[in-house]
Amino acid sequence: MADLIEVRPDERFDVDQLTEWLVGVGGLPSGTPDVAQFGGGKANLTYLLTFPDGSELVLRRPPLGPVAAGAHDMSREYRVLSKLWKSFDKAPRAVAYCDEESVIGSDFFLMERRDGVVVRGEIPKVFGGGRDPEATKKLSEVVIDTLAEFHSVDPASCGLEDLGHPEGFLKRQVEGWQRRWERAKHEENPLATEIGNWLSDHLPRETKRTLLHNDWRLDNMAVAADDAGRCVAVYDWDMATRGDPLADLGTLMGSWFDPGEAPGELSMMPTQRPGWIDRRTAVDRYVEKSGNESEDLDWYLVFGAWKLAVILQQIYIRWLRGQTQDTRFATLDEGARHLFRLAADRRP
Repeated sequence: MADLIEVRPDERFDVDQLTEWLVGVGGLPSGTPDVAQFGGGKANLTYLLTFPDGSELVLRRPPLGPVAAGAHDMSREYRVLSKLWKSFDKAPRAVAYCDEESVIGSDFFLMERRDGVVVRGEIPKVFGGGRDPEATKKLSEVVIDTLAEFHSVDPASCGLEDLGHPEGFLKRQVEGWQRRWERAKHEENPLATEIGNWLSDHLPRETKRTLLHNDWRLDNMAVAADDAGRCVAVYDWDMATRGDPLADLGTLMGSWFDPGEAPGELSMMPTQRPGWIDRRTAVDRYVEKSGNESEDLDWYLVFGAWKLAVILQQIYIRWLRGQTQDTRFATLDEGARHLFRLAADRRP
């Protein structure tokens, strides 16, 4: 509940319009819902709808302003979550999708609510506030273990065997993030371009294809309030696809900072708290749990940090252009520059 805030003024929508649409869909809770906002995310907007009978649904929509092609894909997220729950019990079940922008100003979907604790840059008191190394270690391990569990899911077991295009996945990823950088940059950064070119020139050989989340982090999960080591939900599936599972590991390691690597304000996970396992231990644990390995693991670590830098720049440019009023985004350009430097340092 600590994550819930009053809806930000520029991110409100017409609740009466939404209620009217709900009536037309059928099979959903009735009445006008109370609306609160989950305030912790930095991209897609997420709201809690509480209906007169006490039932709850979660509404997800893209961020305000123009978005990159293929990003913040609510139809994809709905498709994945309407099926994945059958084979992966950490996936909330999606129940409805709306492509009519006239309802709330964009497309959106609805999903069930899962009760749990979302841990971001700081560890909440329920898990010791960063002063309980054993609880902190559990948090770091559950991120890895749940990723390995997800990668073991057979896409055909839940009707997702045709999701995405896994052939040439890594090549398309690098090319796509290079294009996003060019569109989002507000100043030149030769290092960003250099790393992108290095990644393109050193593409690993892809040997396995699994379902991918594409933005796996602790703050895209919820864990049980009584057990830091038990995941109860995984969120933010709008980039899910099929491809090389080590790309998910690399994305996760992009924000897995060892002590002294990054300023506190850049930490999306409490990776520098006592008890949190270091990056190399985390990678080794994933390989052991999943059986997925490569001689080119360092490539994925470089890719993860570089990709995250571009993501931060995309968020920053929306703030710079006045497309969002969220002041948390005002310094993300410096965060992007720092991550480009980290990516460069991770090259073998």
